[in-house]
Amino acid sequence: MNGNREILSQARPVIMGYFLAVVATIIWAGNFIIARAFHDNILPIGLAFWRWAIAVITLTPFAVRVTVAEWKLVQKHFRYLIVSALSGVTVFNTLIYIAGHTTQAMNLALIASYSPIFVVLMSRIFYGEMISLTRTKGILVTVIGVVLLLTKGSLEKLLNISFAIGDLYMLLAAIIFAAYTMLVKRKPPTMGMITFTLSTFSLGLLFLIPFYALECWIYHPVVFNPSLILALLYIGILSSVVAFLAWNKAITLIGPSRTAFIYYLIPIFSGIAAWLLLGEAITFVHIFSMLLIVFGIIMTNRMENGFADRS
Repeated sequence: MNGNREILSQARPVIMGYFLAVVATIIWAGNFIIARAFHDNILPIGLAFWRWAIAVITLTPFAVRVTVAEWKLVQKHFRYLIVSALSGVTVFNTLIYIAGHTTQAMNLALIASYSPIFVVLMSRIFYGEMISLTRTKGILVTVIGVVLLLTKGSLEKLLNISFAIGDLYMLLAAIIFAAYTMLVKRKPPTMGMITFTLSTFSLGLLFLIPFYALECWIYHPVVFNPSLILALLYIGILSSVVAFLAWNKAITLIGPSRTAFIYYLIPIFSGIAAWLLLGEAITFVHIFSMLLIVFGIIMTNRMENGFADRS
């Protein structure tokens, strides 16, 4: 009985970690749909700026007291927070929005699928995590599933993909997101996750201000309308505050590599959302590719000794 309780106590945080990672990917799937839908309504840096402005405004009332209490920790690890803010807040999402103006949505999704692979490689380099044969097979199965899902099983579509400067931006974004995921793993254990989140969001927004001012000066300020405001509230509150808190907590519970591979669920959730909201058909190829992705994720996140390795 005591043994079962011990196994359950060890498994509980792991289950919670996977649950939180899935919650984040569901929310981010909606974020990609919104970003594409409002492509012509708002410029990339403006979208990033207002996203994080709303996120900071939303999070501050809940986090300011804890952050003030941990202010000495913030000062002590200020350089770490700056690097985390630049990578995860200022640069990563802005690069995606810029890339979306110069390349196809399929290219964005295909290149984004490499981010978990970069996380595995970085985990091997910086933390010495082993890349087993089973994990390698899981990566291969998952990538095949993503390619099938995005191309709808058409070899012609895959071969006819054209590449643009936006693809380089997206590749850089994928690498930066992997680096940010690794940085979250290095968060000082005495610093609360909500303090880390508010600090990085605030710093990231601060770094965006001069670029947003330049964008407004060269082009034009954002013209708000009710639909755009609702979209910004979604990406500012759900895609930023809720999803980032869930994702970052998942990393601390199950590690960067295992969390990163849950990211592959985004195309599945995006497909389901497109089916429900936009009436897009789901075919046999979609179902088969989704099953491949799920199977690949299970392979790469295989449970060991009754609970996942959190190294």
